[in-house]
Amino acid sequence: MKKFVIAAAVIAVSSSAFAAGIDSRAYTCGGLHALIAARGFVYIGIPFQGFVVSGANFCSGSDRLEPRSVATSDNPQCTVPYCETRPSPGPGG
Repeated sequence: MKKFVIAAAVIAVSSSAFAAGIDSRAYTCGGLHALIAARGFVYIGIPFQGFVVSGANFCSGSDRLEPRSVATSDNPQCTVPYCETRPSPGPGG
């Protein structure tokens, strides 16, 4: 379901720049956080290559919200939230 929502959002965005993703280094850390908050989720094409989200409600049931560092114009380690797949429980768990 999450993949369908993300794919639909990418198709719905008319700008080819946003369809290819943004370069996080073109934003300040605060500006990137503001963009994520305004849109709910953003695809960072350079250098991260993945979606960052504004909250756990954008993660699927098998994902959890985790921090990830990306480079921005003012911070080489700007922390942003993204959805990470939870590891499958091992035998007996």
